[in-house]
Amino acid sequence: MALFKYNGEWLQERRGGLIGAILNSVVARNEQGSRVARRGRRFPRNLLKPSFFRWLLLLLAVLFFCVFATFVLKLLSNGNEEEKHLPLSGEVLEQVSSYDAPLTRPKSKRRKQHFPCEVGLAAAVDNILEPKNYMNFTQFSLEYVEREVNPHANSPQSRFGGYQTLNERKKSFLARNQTIRCGSVKGMSRLSSPGFELSENDKAYMNTCRVAVSSCIFGSSDFLRRPTSRLISEFSKKNVCFVMFVDEQTLSKLSSEGHTPDEKGHVGLWKIVVVRNLPYLDMRKTGKVPKFLSHRLFPSSRYSIWLDSKMRLNTDPMLIIEFFLWRMRAEYAISNHYDRHCVWEEVLQNKRLNKYNHTAIDEQFMFYQSDGLRKFNPSDPNTPLPSYVPEGSFIIRAHTPMSNLFSCLWFNEVDRFTSRDQLSFAYTYLKLTRMNPDKPFHLNMFKDCERRALAKLFRHRLLSSPPPP
Repeated sequence: MALFKYNGEWLQERRGGLIGAILNSVVARNEQGSRVARRGRRFPRNLLKPSFFRWLLLLLAVLFFCVFATFVLKLLSNGNEEEKHLPLSGEVLEQVSSYDAPLTRPKSKRRKQHFPCEVGLAAAVDNILEPKNYMNFTQFSLEYVEREVNPHANSPQSRFGGYQTLNERKKSFLARNQTIRCGSVKGMSRLSSPGFELSENDKAYMNTCRVAVSSCIFGSSDFLRRPTSRLISEFSKKNVCFVMFVDEQTLSKLSSEGHTPDEKGHVGLWKIVVVRNLPYLDMRKTGKVPKFLSHRLFPSSRYSIWLDSKMRLNTDPMLIIEFFLWRMRAEYAISNHYDRHCVWEEVLQNKRLNKYNHTAIDEQFMFYQSDGLRKFNPSDPNTPLPSYVPEGSFIIRAHTPMSNLFSCLWFNEVDRFTSRDQLSFAYTYLKLTRMNPDKPFHLNMFKDCERRALAKLFRHRLLSSPPPP
């Protein structure tokens, strides 16, 4: 057996083969004066396996998820605590003093989804017919003040709504033969103009309308959304006037976007009517003129439909009139609000979102409370309406005396107070019916989902590309 020297000692060679050869080479190097490096402690082999790294990554991911989930739960709990301190609809106090605390915009929440529902419209215009004696509603004569002549007018300057005293306002709610202020009131000077001036050609065209569909865009606040032509019958295209009121600024903007009126002033089905000398600085208040006073702008019309400019009409207007007026034996139709039903809630929401000056809202709300406005009570079987807050973007009207009177009264409230017409709707309706118990006003307040089935709703104009025509 061979001997070999290792660390100063002679050892017997007990290994052969490959291992022996390796040791022999080590001995040879030692004999040449080189040192054998001491091996360090061997690293655990398990740490070098790929499965170890996979488990390590999984552990880190679990730890990250736990930290992230804790952070999110903390944010949600803080949000819930803040929401608990927001006044709820049932806790809103009747007195405006409860709103004196500073109001902030509520935290963003996921919006509720609202969808259209089925409306039992007739299959075609050819299948409908105005019922006999349909216009046999409350009858009286209603005339309008054309010029301000009363000495109580405290300004020689024209004011579109005129200068109405509180006593005149109270008497105007009586459904009787009378002459009331209802917009377009000229001043005492012969040269004065109340505003909302139209060309003579446009007036002549509007005087021929028997059924009118109207909308408006002032201050370039919206895109022009044309009614869906393929869904409008040939009968309606020939017999219904589709009128879009715009100011000169909007006309210029629409023309730059390719909506230039043709030689007859039409863009698609819309007849573009330009309004000059706008009566109010507030464009929203100016928009209430065509919204409420269609019976004055279209003096020969029997029916009218109003839709906001953020909506595109997708239903034949004659089918709408047949279903919501003729079939329901109503002379005025408007949908309820999709979310709120009490004026108290609407006041609070307007102030939360800073829709109008808070002091002006408070003054209007206090005035209505002092004149008998009460909270909406859905459990009361005698509640005259399914909601005290309308979604006023779509209105269907027969131009009857009561319908015209209600429209004038509602407009006068907007003229006197704020442009937020949802605040004055219930008060105007309740006061009118209360002061005329023997002269009913047939108002059809239909579901908001039905309104959504009649027209497609868009957002107001943003800095983006216009919608398709």
